[in-house]
Amino acid sequence: MPYEHIATELSDGILTITLDRPEQLNAFTATMQRELIAAFDEADADDAVRVIVVTGRGRAFCAGADLSAGPSTFDAGARGRPTDIREYRDGGGMVTLRIFELKKPIIAAINGPAVGVGVTMTLAMDVRLASENARFGFVFARRGIVPEAASSWFLPRAVGIQQAMEWVATGRVFDAQEALRGRLVRSVHPPEELLPAAYALAREIADNTSAVSVALSRQLMWRGLVADHPMKAHMADSRGILIMGASPDVKEGVAAFLEKRRPNFTMSVSKDLPDLFPFYKTPEFE
Repeated sequence: MPYEHIATELSDGILTITLDRPEQLNAFTATMQRELIAAFDEADADDAVRVIVVTGRGRAFCAGADLSAGPSTFDAGARGRPTDIREYRDGGGMVTLRIFELKKPIIAAINGPAVGVGVTMTLAMDVRLASENARFGFVFARRGIVPEAASSWFLPRAVGIQQAMEWVATGRVFDAQEALRGRLVRSVHPPEELLPAAYALAREIADNTSAVSVALSRQLMWRGLVADHPMKAHMADSRGILIMGASPDVKEGVAAFLEKRRPNFTMSVSKDLPDLFPFYKTPEFE
């Protein structure tokens, strides 16, 4: 479908989603929110998509919320949005929760400033790479607001509570090397090498792995973060081994290894993804 505030391109299994408001430093809007969710819906439904890479057009990744509405930017009532707490939903959080539910691995290629929702939207992504030009800021306290996009859940899990609180409490902007030291990003690259590095990682996934195995592994990892006992992970793992152990993909994966060739996996996420989380009512899960 055509988009207004993002652009998409699918090439050989890799879907690139580009935040596409370069004159506004890709500032986040309600339109961008809706379009990102729609693009993720399309990606999950399309078996041609193996990996998603998200980046920004121009010199910024995303400069945060569009502040063109001035002091009323975050005032729901002034902007005609629901003010009943039972109905109000933070737009950034709707994006990160959709990313959390993705069946495809997703990589952030952070090419420039990523501030506010510009950085919190990446926290639900699986791997973050940054350009040397990237700058980061959890600036909410300096705007008189609180962290959004479910970042109070994602950020401490990514970097630890001490680092998370320092960045959030100060609200200061910091560079890519500090982000690397704080484990917010996996690696830092010269600007011209950022996307090639992201695509190389995406290519390694797309060329060598079972799409169903990766989708299930992603669910196991992210959902495991909220399990209150390792028995829940054990039960989900066991169900995965039981189901996938008899599948065409595991037979192909083992054969390819023994024959020293690249595997040709045939199972698809849209048709063959089992449910590993039925969690029956047993004493272990009461």
